[in-house]
Parts: sequence; C-alpha cells; structure tokens
Amino acid sequence: MLTDLKVMDPPVAVQVERPLCVDLDGTLVKSDTFVDSLMVLARRHPLALLRTPLWAVKGKAHLKSQVASLAALDVAHLPYNRPLLDYLRDEHAAGRKVYLATGADRVLARRVSAHLGIFDDVMASDGAVNLTGNQKLQHLQQRFASDGFDYIGNALPDLPLLKSAQRAMLANPDLRLNSALKSRKIDVSRKFVDRSSVPVALAKALRLHQWAKNLLVFLPLLLAHTIRLGSVLTAVTAFFCFSFIASATYILNDLLDLEADRVHLNKRKRAFAAGDLSVTAGLAISFLLATLSLTMAAYLRPRFLIFLLLYLVTTLAYSLVLKRIVLVDVIILSGLYTVRMVAGAAATDTLISPWLAAFSIFFFLSLAMVKRFSELQNLHTRGANPTSARGYLLSDIEQLRSFGTSSAYASIVIFALYINGRDVTALYHHPGRMWLITPLMILWVSRVWLLASRGQLDEDPVVFALEDRMSLLLCLGVLLIAYSAL
Repeated sequence: MLTDLKVMDPPVAVQVERPLCVDLDGTLVKSDTFVDSLMVLARRHPLALLRTPLWAVKGKAHLKSQVASLAALDVAHLPYNRPLLDYLRDEHAAGRKVYLATGADRVLARRVSAHLGIFDDVMASDGAVNLTGNQKLQHLQQRFASDGFDYIGNALPDLPLLKSAQRAMLANPDLRLNSALKSRKIDVSRKFVDRSSVPVALAKALRLHQWAKNLLVFLPLLLAHTIRLGSVLTAVTAFFCFSFIASATYILNDLLDLEADRVHLNKRKRAFAAGDLSVTAGLAISFLLATLSLTMAAYLRPRFLIFLLLYLVTTLAYSLVLKRIVLVDVIILSGLYTVRMVAGAAATDTLISPWLAAFSIFFFLSLAMVKRFSELQNLHTRGANPTSARGYLLSDIEQLRSFGTSSAYASIVIFALYINGRDVTALYHHPGRMWLITPLMILWVSRVWLLASRGQLDEDPVVFALEDRMSLLLCLGVLLIAYSAL
C-alpha cells in the first residue's frame, strides 16, 4: 500500500540586513552634546571651566569624560531629529540591529541609549580613545568585518565612515560634508532633515520683537519737545546700540538656560534649545553683536557708554545669578527699562523728568511682576510645578498679583500728579486734555492683569502688547491725545 509522502519545501534563507550605525551629535541629536554639557557646566559649576584646559591636555576623550561626569545632560529632553528617530524605531521594530556609534562620552551615550531603548549596543569615547573619524571607522570595520555596515552621519568627520559604508545616509548635513560627498561622488541613499531655516532661527535667537523695549531711548527726547535732526539720528544710533547689546545678552542667556528651556512648554522652541542653531554659532553671534554695539556707542557721548556698560553688566549678572533670587529679579528687570530711558537722555543731552523716572520704575515693575505671575498662573492651569529654579512657588501667585497691581496703579497716580504740574503747563498748550490718557492707562493695566489672572496672557507682556489689537488701539489713542494737547 502506497502512502502519500509530503514533500517539505526547502528552507528559505532569511535576509538579514546589515547593521545600522548612527552618530549622535548633530545627527540623532540636532545639537552637540559636548558643547551643551559645557554650557550646563558653566551654569552649575562655573569655576570648573577653569580646569578644562588641564583636562584637554590629556586628550579630548579625557576632557569629554570629565565634563560628562560633572554636567549630566537631561537626555529625555534633548532636541532629537524626529524623522530619523522614527526611522530608527521602525528599523528596530523590524528586527534590525541598530548601534549608536558616537564620539560622545560613553556615560552620556549609554544614558541616551537607555532612554530610547532602540540600540543593540553603544560604541563611544571611553576617556582614553576619542571615537571619531578614522578611529570610529577602524572600530566599525573590526566589529562588522563580515557583513559591513550602514552609517548615518552629519558632518565632515563622518566622511570616511560614509565613504566606507554599504549605504550612506545623512541627517541635517552641514555644507562642508555635502560638498565633500559631491566632489567624491558618494551616493547618499536617504536624508533626514529636521531643522528650521537659518534666517528664521536667527530671528528667533535675536528676539527682534524685544527691540520694541529699546524705543524707550526716544522717550526723553519726545517728552522734552526738542526734536532736531541731529538729536534724532543720535537717538537712532542709541536705539541700535541697545538692540544689539540686548540681543547679545538674550543669546547668552538662552545658552546658559538650555536645559531649563528644553523642559518649558514654549521656551523649548527657542533656536538653541531646539538645536536649530549651534552653541558655537550663538557665542560667535553674541560676541559680534556686543562688539558692534560698544563700537557704535564709542562715537556717542561718554555718559551713554557708561549707561550701556551698566546695562550689559547688570544683564549678565541677571542671567548668571540675579534671575534666581526672588523679587530681586523683577526689580532688576524694571530697573533695566529705566536705564534705557536715562541712557537715551544721556545720548541726546536731554534732561529727564523726575516724574518720568518715578513713573517708569512703578510701571515697569508691574510689567515684570505680571510676567512672573503669568508664568506661575499658566503652570497652575496645566497642573504643573515651577521648574525654572527662579525661586517662585505656586503659593506666591496671590502675593505677586498684589505687588503687581499696586505698582501699576501707583504709576498711574504718579502720571496724574505729573500732568497737574508745572512741566506739563509749560510744554502743552492744552494740558487738560492729557487727563484723557489716564482712563486709557487704567483700562490697559487692568486688562493685562485680568487676562493674566485668567491664564490668557502670554508670559511676555511685550509680546502681548505687540500682538494685541486692543493694546495697539489704546497706544494710538494715547499718541493722538498727546498730540492734540500740544
């Protein structure tokens, strides 16, 4: 009796893809983690920066190891290249071997690997060997001698690896690497681009909208009613001096606040926190802007240069220390507004009214208070806790509201006393019309604090004023009333 024999199909060879190796700095992460660590070190242990030259003498790998041990980055909030990260997760889920091959210190690299959970192994600098360029290539060739490897990089040191890889892929490649690949006719199979354009990122970093604060340098000249072409040109120069020096300090502040900004709901979109601009580029831009500002100021009156330097030193002290001292921070912010006006008076050789100085102190103190208040109020609305290390607590909300609103109305009282004084009578033909400004001011400050209490105010009142239609209409009303009183 014959029985049916079942013929088994021959085994099908399973196609195993080559190992996929990916760089970290500038590739998987849009920033340079070593430079980021240096900025964190500058914030947490500034004196330790003095030891970096001694560490560097022992080699870059040793330097990276020492910095990583003192400044542990928050790997959960690094600016990852999202398209690349999605691709790596898909490859890992499909069973492909994925490796993190980086010149970053192995302690940091392993923390990144543990956080993402997609890497089969980590190859990184170990304190003795700086695993970049040809050093990394030799390591990968020895490990994957039989199968070869695919590689994803972003910068010129990755060129030998991309040249030797079976498949070369790029993530946010820089111009030098693109040029080198093109000249050597190296094919790139895929690109993962995740970054804003440089002009957009630069505009964000400079915070051009904040230049509106520097219009205060024109105020003494306008209120003195002594407008001449020479004085106006001088005030314009003073405006750009303050704008350039302010942008320089904004950039430095952002660099020092990298980690805090990355966990913030809105600030994480800033150019340096998001990795759209590098830290080294930021330092260079900040230095150039400060140099340009001080050079321009040297051609104005010496008193203006003194006030500009005072602004610079105070702002740096604020960024490094004072911003973390409760109440001192808001007093410093309000004082910086007044410095702008006093500097404008010094540049144009215009006397500044004591009434104007008193008004500005209380009015801008209220704006500084509403900024801190809205930060806490927005956190309270989201059920979150303060993380910026400024020292304020959610329980401080009501007290800040009290401080801020009382300062706002105190400034209006000072303004009312001013328009009833001799200065206004001497400068305006119809001084009584100036009283019409008072209800507009009351309406604006009350509205600002009401919206802040509702959690509907942007944390920066300057941004709010520039974007809010009602604020712009009220400002126009004030200007028209003042003009009609002339």
